Amino acid sequence: MTQSETSYDVIVIGAGIIGISSALKLQSEGHRVLVLDRSGVAKETSCGNAGAFAFADIVPLATPGIMRKAPKWLLDPLGPLSIKPAYALKIIPWMLKFWRASWQDKYQAAMTAQASLMALSKAALERQIKAVNGEAMMRREGQLQLYEGEAEFNASLPGWQTRMAHGVVCELLESPEAIAKIQPGIDPRFTHGGFTPEWINTTDPEAWTLHLYQAFIEKGGRYENASVSRLIPKTDHVVLQLADNAAQQSKNYSAKCVVVAAGAWSKTLATSLGDNIPLETERGYNTTLPKGDFELNTHVTFSNHGFVVSKIGDQIRVGGAVELGGLHLKPNYKRSQVLLDKAARFLKGFNKEDGKQWMGFRPSMPDSLPVVSYSGKTDRVIYAFGHGHLGLTQSAGTAELVAALVSGGEPPIPVAPFSAKRF
Repeated sequence: MTQSETSYDVIVIGAGIIGISSALKLQSEGHRVLVLDRSGVAKETSCGNAGAFAFADIVPLATPGIMRKAPKWLLDPLGPLSIKPAYALKIIPWMLKFWRASWQDKYQAAMTAQASLMALSKAALERQIKAVNGEAMMRREGQLQLYEGEAEFNASLPGWQTRMAHGVVCELLESPEAIAKIQPGIDPRFTHGGFTPEWINTTDPEAWTLHLYQAFIEKGGRYENASVSRLIPKTDHVVLQLADNAAQQSKNYSAKCVVVAAGAWSKTLATSLGDNIPLETERGYNTTLPKGDFELNTHVTFSNHGFVVSKIGDQIRVGGAVELGGLHLKPNYKRSQVLLDKAARFLKGFNKEDGKQWMGFRPSMPDSLPVVSYSGKTDRVIYAFGHGHLGLTQSAGTAELVAALVSGGEPPIPVAPFSAKRF
């Protein structure tokens, strides 16, 4: 170690919800922790998501038969699930793995693993809330999924039965009147629904991440802005090589262990170690609007339109859709407008004007499971990324798994399904 290096027990790369939750948990177990991020705390996906702890969402995106729908994705650039033509060839290897993940054997195994991580994360969130006195930042108002007609609803029933089999509390609704008792103002075209009363939202995902960060700092944690380009494992520590920035060259970092929790930007760091991980980027869009006449009682999901409506502070956020397009192509905010137009048709009194648009990058694996494991090259590097739509949801559970891996202890659930070497 050179004199210019600053050494820590653990360095966490990434100051989003996964990184901050992991840092806080590691700190609580006595580790000296530094968090590094190239942008700032909660400046990427953790600032603009829907704010939902979606513990009921145990069904992977790669469901059996889903590839029959693939041609429509390419033909509808504004649909709920699309692949940008400029990115289509590049993503073929990932799509082949996605297709394999949709086979019955892989699908069932992924769902079992997802349910296990969800159960851990649900319990871990309650522990986290208590540890940081965070109950005031939670909304325990449930979630309502809506369907247009009996055929759509019947097609959804296997998913609801699966949730119930895994202990998710659900209430199935079979009339507009039953829906209106939970959420008035829904267009009567939505005749059926499912309600998950134990669903939780945070009042604001950015504020929640900052709340956890503040708890970390108050207990002696450290944060610095730095862009890490490469990890170099040594015998008893890991050296972090910074990006080519003259302002940063006077300082190097090293740690006994490094946690990579950089979301969609994690692949470069894994590649620097020689790990070839099929991490892709889903681009999600939303619009946050000032409070209007529509009174939102619960988190509302329009399942077959691919978007949700949630409360953020005293505002309303409309967001969703999946666009596979990587990190560098320009945003297509027409997708945000499509979602807004639908929300205005589906919600009586909804005002779609004066909103603030946003696009975020979801780090996604072909089987919908995150990577939470040691690097394939060294057990001094722990990966914690690839959560897709479920980063906020699984953040507290992931933090407990990361802490177990850093300490070398027995993880609270089996981690083999989340291995970096599973593909």
